[in-house]
Amino acid sequence: MKAVKALLLFLFCYSISSGQNSIAPKAKSASITKSKVAITTDGVLDEPAWLEAEVLGDFHQQFPFDTSLAKSKTEVRILFDEYHIHISAVCYDNIEGDYVIRSLRRDFDPTLSDAFRVVIDPFNDNNNGFVFGVNPLNAQYEALIANGGTFGAGSEWDNKWFSAVKRESDRWTVEMAIPYNSIRFIPGNTQWRMNFIRQDLKRNELSVWNFVPRNFNSVSLAFTAAITWPEPPPRNGKNFAVIPYVAGEANRNFANNTNTKSRLNVGGDAKIGVSSSLNLDLTVNPDFSQADVDRQVTNLTRFSIFFPERRQFFLENSDLFAQFGFSQIRPFFSRRIGLENGNRIPIQFGARLSGKVNRNWRIGVLNVQTAQDTALNADAENFSVLCFQRQLKGRSYLGGIFVNRQTTESNTNSAAFNRVAGLDYRLASRNGRWNGIAFFHKSFTQNVTAKDDYAHATFLRYDDANWSLMWNHEYVGDNYRAASGFVPRQEQFNSVTNEVFRQSYWRLEPEIEKRWYPKSSLINNFSQKIYTSWYADSLFRTTEGVYIFTNEINFQNTARIGLNLSSYFTRLLYPIDITYTGAQPLDPGNYTYRDISLYGRSDVRRLLTGSFVVSQGSFYTGTKKSLQLAASYRWQPWGTFGINYSGDVLSLPTLDVNGEPTDFQTTLNLIGPQADISFSRQLFFSTIAQYATQNNNVNFYARLQWRFRPMSDLFIVYSDNYESSNFAPKNRALVLKLVWWFNT
Repeated sequence: MKAVKALLLFLFCYSISSGQNSIAPKAKSASITKSKVAITTDGVLDEPAWLEAEVLGDFHQQFPFDTSLAKSKTEVRILFDEYHIHISAVCYDNIEGDYVIRSLRRDFDPTLSDAFRVVIDPFNDNNNGFVFGVNPLNAQYEALIANGGTFGAGSEWDNKWFSAVKRESDRWTVEMAIPYNSIRFIPGNTQWRMNFIRQDLKRNELSVWNFVPRNFNSVSLAFTAAITWPEPPPRNGKNFAVIPYVAGEANRNFANNTNTKSRLNVGGDAKIGVSSSLNLDLTVNPDFSQADVDRQVTNLTRFSIFFPERRQFFLENSDLFAQFGFSQIRPFFSRRIGLENGNRIPIQFGARLSGKVNRNWRIGVLNVQTAQDTALNADAENFSVLCFQRQLKGRSYLGGIFVNRQTTESNTNSAAFNRVAGLDYRLASRNGRWNGIAFFHKSFTQNVTAKDDYAHATFLRYDDANWSLMWNHEYVGDNYRAASGFVPRQEQFNSVTNEVFRQSYWRLEPEIEKRWYPKSSLINNFSQKIYTSWYADSLFRTTEGVYIFTNEINFQNTARIGLNLSSYFTRLLYPIDITYTGAQPLDPGNYTYRDISLYGRSDVRRLLTGSFVVSQGSFYTGTKKSLQLAASYRWQPWGTFGINYSGDVLSLPTLDVNGEPTDFQTTLNLIGPQADISFSRQLFFSTIAQYATQNNNVNFYARLQWRFRPMSDLFIVYSDNYESSNFAPKNRALVLKLVWWFNT
């Protein structure tokens, strides 16, 4: 503990004295021009209003350096009229060769494609906003920004907006029209914040209009510039959308020798703009068959895997509900609703009110009712959430949440409930260097009256161009329950009752990283990092520890290579087969093991790209060799074809049937070819096949999506699962779903 305290003291003292090498240019500002005539979104800036608009130029480089103006010239203009914000960008290009474009699919990865993006903070709070972008072939991208954009933006969100691109020999011109109905903003507020981002992979340059230091995400709202309206933005007026669906499904479970079953579902959502900043979402009998399939992973830990939410109903303002606590300690996790052990539980109805009341207050109310399913032994339950955020000084805020999960109809006539209440404080400095979280949550569970039913944690991070310093602590009590959330657990085995019960844990997670930026045409930066994740029980006895020393080199051409030296400590509290393949369980006790790993990736701008991780070392009482490979070929711009492989060779000493010492050896393979094809900007096809030996499963998934009008889609989804040992079929399903978006 003395070493940990000394390290933490060093982190704090150094963070106070440390600073950035370069001085940021003065923040920019601009004004929006009102157009008196209609603007046609065609990629041609021939309306007189464009000639009158202020020209925003002089972009700054963010990559490969942040100390000079951009080499790729970009000019931006902003207009508004009664219904839309209009944004244009002229992206000059004087380098011969084709653009770098991975896909025509909506929500392409803008970091792997030539693209222009606009970052909008209509609340002027530097915390919440939107991103809209296009590539040179007019594929669209939109995303939500939460927590200031420190960790990027979430592209799962979709909404209706319009764009056009005109390509010429020395430039490509973007024109966007974003309806007021598609974003949220505070009425009467005449100052928004914006930034503009140009990705030019042909030149290998990322540039921004308002300066963003290279150690920050380019969408960070801390570095947006003030944009002034000559008058308040027009109110949304009637903002109402109805999104009905009809879905047909046929499936067969071969494991139970059941015949093919079919069903027809009809339901839908409604989106009602209560105000320009507050939205009401309603759903009746929702169906989520178009959701992306979860990828299989090889799990050699003692904890469950956290899969992110992908369902559309839960996405807008999702951070307001879902980001209380930490990534692994969530009082509310929306995948608990309507999904249980991979099976879908019918959702009867749901409602959600969320958004800004004013600049300082943000609220969320959610209520969802699920139906009883006797076949899955699932009770009917009601999920309710109340939460708020109160803006404080700078970009920081205080948040509060109350979550209730209540049984409303049960096979056992029980009326179980679980409730969690808590407060979160989030620190975010104006310059983006300091970020932190502190929270305290308490649970209330039926028939659980013992104490220690709470969780608390703190997180603090300092980041500048040369240093990154992080501290984290967590505590989860014995009786803390988050039935609507997600909590990893230490567990203990009672050999008398053969029961596994939960145990409280402490976690400390300090990290320190130093970066160097040499004057080199080959290397952009290299870094060294020390990372520790230490778990202990309530008496501070170590139960698990991970200690990693990393050396990494990032090249100017976007390639990367690194080396990890890792040491692990694990105290097993009960016998466990750590391979999950039928091996002899390891005895309870303390285990220390180490490994070394080399990882890297190639230049992401190339048509053929790849990455690898290779590691070797001890593993509990034996050894482990691991290899991860990924390769992808871009058939520009129509498709991307790739394959992923993960392999682990485990050798553990054990006893044979005669009690003689021997080695248990197993190889865990996970291989998955995949393809993502864009026939046009409206017709997409994606498929993936995965062969996994750990869970004895081969799955095939294919989805065809036709976006026949904005936000309206036809989906055809096919999935198939087999035993990997003999390829015997497990289950098979075919889904057709039509979604139609009607709005005012």
